Amino acid sequence: MEISPSFKTQNSRVQLLYPCCFIDSKRKSVFNGEANSISWNNFSQIKCRKLALSSSSYNESGSITHPSPQTTPLSMDLELISDESQFDRVVAEAQQLDQPVVVLWMASWCRKCIYLKPKLEKLASDYYPRIRFYSVDVNSIPHKLVVRAGVTKMPTIQLWRDGKKQAEVVGGHKAYLVVNEVREMIDNETSSI
Repeated sequence: MEISPSFKTQNSRVQLLYPCCFIDSKRKSVFNGEANSISWNNFSQIKCRKLALSSSSYNESGSITHPSPQTTPLSMDLELISDESQFDRVVAEAQQLDQPVVVLWMASWCRKCIYLKPKLEKLASDYYPRIRFYSVDVNSIPHKLVVRAGVTKMPTIQLWRDGKKQAEVVGGHKAYLVVNEVREMIDNETSSI
């Protein structure tokens, strides 16, 4: 028996035909079961991100025509930084590409951090690909890196550019307020880019 992935709607469970299925705003499967309606090669760079497809991406029968370059992710996973050398590499690569980096400093036991992370994943899609977003679990890295970054409270969201911390937002209040502050921080610090 083959088990296929599914997603839940308010009224029923819908079977998906592909492991990475993308859904439209009406929560309908965009694949209609026709084997040749879409090529997997079109999605090779997506890496299982949820996408917002424009209505022009569909033909009259409801299947995807050809994904347009304007297709943007709804949410992006924050890449986990697991050690000091990886953090240094991320900051150096960003400096070399002249791109800012946003880092969420969090802990797995921090409830505010857990609530904030999915909201930052949505925010990351708004700035994709200009700005990369990362997360650091302070319990799984050397304390020396936490001190070096100047993190004293969690969640802390920092913007790094040119190899240096440019700005930060310390969370602790409602997640939507923190996201608004992070958006402001990014807009203020990247207006010169």
